[in-house]
Amino acid sequence: MNRVRLRVVSPALALVLFAVTGCGGGRQTLTVFADTSLTGTFGSLGRTFEAAHPGVAVRFDFGGSPALAQRIVRGAPADLFAAAGPAAMRRSGAPGPRVFARDSLQIAVPKGDPAHVTGLKDLAAPGVRVALCAESAPCGAAAHTALAAAGVTVTPIGPDQNGKAPDAAKVLAKVRLGEADAALVYRTDIKAEAGAVEGVDFPEAARVAEDYLIATVPGTGRLALTREFVDLVLSDQGRKVLASAGFTPVTG
Repeated sequence: MNRVRLRVVSPALALVLFAVTGCGGGRQTLTVFADTSLTGTFGSLGRTFEAAHPGVAVRFDFGGSPALAQRIVRGAPADLFAAAGPAAMRRSGAPGPRVFARDSLQIAVPKGDPAHVTGLKDLAAPGVRVALCAESAPCGAAAHTALAAAGVTVTPIGPDQNGKAPDAAKVLAKVRLGEADAALVYRTDIKAEAGAVEGVDFPEAARVAEDYLIATVPGTGRLALTREFVDLVLSDQGRKVLASAGFTPVTG
């Protein structure tokens, strides 16, 4: 006859086991709302975080920062919010945001820069075909501000939205395919093209740099995990991942 051997677990150990396994032994899930432009970098950091926390799964919800902020306000379940720009972060109501990265505009040109574009004023030169994002897109709004600051007026090419493409991907496609000599997009957009286009710096870009912020969403039940994820983003490893994607890491 088989006998069942019972082991007595101390109350202290029972509490530890409960905290590690959770109710019923399921994995904990850390839900991170993040701007679409962070898909690659945060995906990589999420895998690093999971490797260091065997009982935790990191779930990302990527989208436009304003839309994500609105979902948080309406009660969507999220533990962390990483936003492009302070306006979306303020709208979310998440307190104490930390700036962790910055993105800036560059002029995207085909490899070899056949039109010899060295700054914004060159975009107004006769025969230079310029592609711009619609102003409803972050790259479009920033381009409008930068051009105004430089006193440069251009007539963009393209059939979409009065000559403007709806987003950076379509603008860069025109440059890559030789349909445009230049475009104004973010540095990370150009970096994602893996050498298919080149980037030209210009001084007015400093006026429209985009800060990226991260904060814990009020009411989360995973406060310790959110703090550890923020620490990873701000760490040397996090900075390296962000820099490799074209961001300028910021510790603040």
